[in-house]
Amino acid sequence: MTTILGLPAHALLVHAVVVLAPLTAVLEILCGFWPAARRRLVWLVVALAAATTVLTPITTEAGEWLKHQRGANVSPILQEHAERGDWMIYFSVALLVVALALAVLHWLEGRSDKRRTAATAVVAIVALVVGVSSIVTVARIGHTGAESVWGGR
Repeated sequence: MTTILGLPAHALLVHAVVVLAPLTAVLEILCGFWPAARRRLVWLVVALAAATTVLTPITTEAGEWLKHQRGANVSPILQEHAERGDWMIYFSVALLVVALALAVLHWLEGRSDKRRTAATAVVAIVALVVGVSSIVTVARIGHTGAESVWGGR
């Protein structure tokens, strides 16, 4: 995908990833530490994580196309943005894995009254680590992207 209604697809798609990834991360952390939120939001979190995972490579590919439109005129900051953007797929997949772990935990909790304290603690800690690192990564990618468009280095 290169353009949408004549506009570069990357400029439009990136906003979906910039919203969905941090939203998914925050909801995963919430579901990891708060069982009532997990009961109500787990399937929404799985859907958001799946959408983020699907949109990330599409957005990255559209960004690569846009970068190649500049030919040899690629600034160092744009190159840094592209390199950081390539890492986002790993964070998107990690968000999806955590969402699926939350769904499994939710399913197990619904099948019996047995407490799964260790599993719940592990999933909550992983959700926190993946969530925070994903938010930081989105901010770092976005920062270099904004600098490449609006100036900076």
